Amino acid sequence: MTPTDLVPLAGLALVDSTSFGTLGIPVFLLARERVHVRAFLLFLATLAGFYWALGLLLLGGADMLTRTLAGVADLPVLGWAQLAAGVTLFALSWTVDGNATRRRTARRAASGVETGPTRRERWQAALVDDRPRARVVVAVALGAGLVEAASMLPYLAAVGIIAAAHPGPVTVAGVLLAYVLAMVAPALALLALRLVARRALDPLLRRLGTWLDRNADDILGWVLGIVGLLLAADAAQRLGLLQFG
Repeated sequence: MTPTDLVPLAGLALVDSTSFGTLGIPVFLLARERVHVRAFLLFLATLAGFYWALGLLLLGGADMLTRTLAGVADLPVLGWAQLAAGVTLFALSWTVDGNATRRRTARRAASGVETGPTRRERWQAALVDDRPRARVVVAVALGAGLVEAASMLPYLAAVGIIAAAHPGPVTVAGVLLAYVLAMVAPALALLALRLVARRALDPLLRRLGTWLDRNADDILGWVLGIVGLLLAADAAQRLGLLQFG
């Protein structure tokens, strides 16, 4: 793989590092009075391992599909389909509005409708025991990975970039490993800072956790818009609708 391929992969990994599983839950755990380092590391290792295995599975399927449909990838209809998908994602991003979600929640609360804990709140609650059990931590990490995988469009786009470069199996495994490590790197950096500078970092972690929880829908909207724009631009260039350089 060339540096041209690796640069966008690094950017996509950075976007993926801001998901609720890779950053939201870790920040919640770090903001608590006591941090269970082993449980924290087990959570991140399980999540990273899940995405590494998922990437290998997807790339194996993509390689098989490429061999089966040799020559089809250059058909104009696929470029138009990608363009339509990109435009759809970009348009959809404008409908993912955190303010609208908060207004709906407020209306339901005012009308006396029982909302109950959200999935995120249930995940968090499962991790805050005085002695978190390993199987619970692993189960929550796998659950977060399974639920978020379909919506983590940057990760799926990264898999597409790797597949298009046609690297060997060893390179695929190495690049995917580097990618998932980059996904959890910000959470690991926050853990290190929390251990050496707790008093200074606690207020920041609480504010960051509150902001992530409040703006989760807005972040998803931005991700959808960015990925949709990139897909549409790539398709338009391959179809000759746009010329760069």
